[in-house]
Amino acid sequence: MCKYTCRLLVLLTTIIFLLTGCWSSKEIEDLSIYAGVAIDVGIPTEQEQKIVEKGSKEYQKKDEVTLTVQVVPVKAFGSKTKTDSGNERQFNNVSLTGNSILEIMRQYSVWRDRPVIGHHLKVIVISNEALKKYQIGQLTDFILRDNDIRPSALLFLSEGDAKETLITNNPGEVPAFKIQDMTRNTFRTNKILEGVNLTQLDAHANSKQSFMLQNIISANGHIEFSGAGIIKGDTGHWIGNLTQDEVATINFINGNTNGGLIKAYNENGKQIVYEIKNFKSKMKCTIKGDDISYHVDIKSDGRLIENWDDKENFSEIKDQEKAEKIFEEHLLKMIYSVMKKTQKVYKTDVIGFQQCLSIRNPKMWKKVKERWDEVYENIPVNFDVKLTITDFGASTE
Repeated sequence: MCKYTCRLLVLLTTIIFLLTGCWSSKEIEDLSIYAGVAIDVGIPTEQEQKIVEKGSKEYQKKDEVTLTVQVVPVKAFGSKTKTDSGNERQFNNVSLTGNSILEIMRQYSVWRDRPVIGHHLKVIVISNEALKKYQIGQLTDFILRDNDIRPSALLFLSEGDAKETLITNNPGEVPAFKIQDMTRNTFRTNKILEGVNLTQLDAHANSKQSFMLQNIISANGHIEFSGAGIIKGDTGHWIGNLTQDEVATINFINGNTNGGLIKAYNENGKQIVYEIKNFKSKMKCTIKGDDISYHVDIKSDGRLIENWDDKENFSEIKDQEKAEKIFEEHLLKMIYSVMKKTQKVYKTDVIGFQQCLSIRNPKMWKKVKERWDEVYENIPVNFDVKLTITDFGASTE
């Protein structure tokens, strides 16, 4: 019995020493974890300017970009920040200027007692002005290469300064987390784009394909998803914006619609609203010699959820069919307007026609992919739209 007990003790002692654990682990309170990053055209902050005035020996750099990191929790900096109303804020934004993203990241170690860590980065917001001046590949190269940053981080564009999107007036709210969570609302509206993460960005950059990023506007500490910005594939620069309605229309065309509505006006000028319950879009490409054409078939079931014309009784079959026709014509008008804007104004395929061609006819795609935006400009696309009203909500009328 004693011999068995001794062997057991030796075994348990050996196991304890063999357990590696996390020898290099650090408590979260000892880290400066950043959840959001904003990239703007380089303008030294007031704090940076004052430091220089005090005799700071600046390192060699050019003021090309201003990088803002949103650090959470605030305890990582040793003290909490207060909003104008006196309530404690759950994050701290720190901005520095330079001409290397990595160098700026390392420069935070000169300013703070703890280096910033990117393991939990959620969102990256880049200003349109920065993407006019610099290519998106230049601004995100370090972020794509950094092993500390997860490829699931989402990218956004901003009207105005990107750093303003990381500010809120609501105590207890972390803007980076809020922006990430807002992308989940696609089941309610199709005016929001599917999020573009770092993996998808890397694919776009390598293929030189044009693409869209969700646009954010900020005012007085409040943010809104407002349309999308277009990144030109062959240049990597921002070239223009699409409105919320145009984003919704593109989602109708490519089938990225889980919810939403269509608002139209009847012959009396009164608004009627169609709520989408089920939606399907099927894109087909046809090749004849060197000619490419597309046909898109759009079908939806939904309800007439709002009617401002008390003279109309849409429960009658003839009035219901009339309403369906109004919605179909309105959607077609929106579609052809977006097609004109993408083909003739921006001359970029951000809708997804190239994916259809690359899947259906890889040989033709290989032939035209290097000049796809140029080819897309003149490709004919036809649409068939069928919207069916299945019910009228809970109304008894």
